[in-house]
Amino acid sequence: MSEETPGFDEKPEVPTGDTADDAAAEPKAADSSKEEAAAPAGDAGAADSLGKETALLAQLDQARTALGERTTDLQRLQAEYQNYRRRVERDRIAVKEIAVASLLTELLPTLDDIGRAREHGELLGGFKSVAESLETAAAKMGLQQFGKEGEPFDPTIHEALMHSYAPDVTETTCVAILQPGYRIGERTIRPARVAVAEPQPGAAAPAKSEDAAEQGTDTDGPDKG
Repeated sequence: MSEETPGFDEKPEVPTGDTADDAAAEPKAADSSKEEAAAPAGDAGAADSLGKETALLAQLDQARTALGERTTDLQRLQAEYQNYRRRVERDRIAVKEIAVASLLTELLPTLDDIGRAREHGELLGGFKSVAESLETAAAKMGLQQFGKEGEPFDPTIHEALMHSYAPDVTETTCVAILQPGYRIGERTIRPARVAVAEPQPGAAAPAKSEDAAEQGTDTDGPDKG
């Protein structure tokens, strides 16, 4: 008769109710912890993005300020350069006018000789051609002659070398041009040298006396009537 070895019935270990609940709760806790970890990470990214945007705006403002300053500097330099060009051009014109006036002043005695030769009928032949060429060249350089008999005396452009009285003038008048005057534009380089005549002293007094006498006669007439 065989001996039977008594056997042991092995029962699987079944977790208690509390242990099962804890196991089920573990995945949920892990998910919530992930969400909590993800939330601070998102806030930090937004903060970094906002900080970068603020920094970019600050850099943009600095760039705009620098651009405005450079534009102002450029405008000031451009204005200074334009003023410099105008000043140089004005000085250049002034120097040119002075040089031309100096040259023509040296030619005035020669022009006077040409004028006297013309008055005496001695401007003939080749000398006439040369004289006219010189006068034309001087005129192209802006030289103008002035001074005529019969015009009123103007001390700013006339120089009186002779003085007399004349009954047929009503103001100081140029009665003879002894030497013509010359100007370049509005600038007089030599006044006209003239002989002047003034009204005869006392010439106007008799006329006033006659007018007074006539007025007296007209006044007495009605009284006698």
